[in-house]
Amino acid sequence: MVEHSLIESREDSVAPTAEQLRWLSRGRDQPGGKLPLFDEWGQRVDERIIRNCIARGWAEPWFSNPLKPDWLVCKLTSAGRALLDWH
Repeated sequence: MVEHSLIESREDSVAPTAEQLRWLSRGRDQPGGKLPLFDEWGQRVDERIIRNCIARGWAEPWFSNPLKPDWLVCKLTSAGRALLDWH
């Protein structure tokens, strides 16, 4: 059974969009939960998706890329994994 308090712990908690779930799910089987910068078609993931997932605690910045400082390299959090298990 999934601990729902991880998902609903924030007052501003809302249901994730299909795009957010799709992006988060791509990190599930990656080493360290690394989330992709690009979608399945080679297009950059919309920064709003990334920032909204960070704001809700489902993803967190992992490290900065000195060659591309504007890229948000992120990984799944335990709350993000719980969200995916619940959906």
